[in-house]
Amino acid sequence: MQYFEDIAVGTKASFGNYQVTREEVIEFAGKYDPQPFHLSDEAAAQTHFGRLSASGWHTCAMVMSMIVENFKNHQQAGLGSPGVDELRWRKPVYPGDTLRCETEILEKRQSQSRPEMGIFKSRMTVFNQHDEPVMTMISNGLIRTRQEG
Repeated sequence: MQYFEDIAVGTKASFGNYQVTREEVIEFAGKYDPQPFHLSDEAAAQTHFGRLSASGWHTCAMVMSMIVENFKNHQQAGLGSPGVDELRWRKPVYPGDTLRCETEILEKRQSQSRPEMGIFKSRMTVFNQHDEPVMTMISNGLIRTRQEG
């Protein structure tokens, strides 16, 4: 189990292997982001995407799936997240793409008001199968300290 004390600034990790399918892109878009270029090739051909592309929010959901899967193999005393400082969709994600993640710990600090937890900031870069960055984000995580208080 990884605790706050185990996190080192500068640590990098790579994980994930997510196959993006046409069916999932259309299903997600139909439910959560029904813009035409996420629903049909014909509509997308009239845009800079050129063809059906995944919603950026769908990309975030796929990344979250890879993060949770990674936690199964690298358990952490995580307590959730107070949010994301920056989120950028760098390139479209298309059906047939394979996504993977790379993270780097940027900073960490122990909470002053809640000494049983720490806060860390990390940069996530999501790549497609061509090693092109498709999404970046800087997020904050909450994690238990090894010794409460």
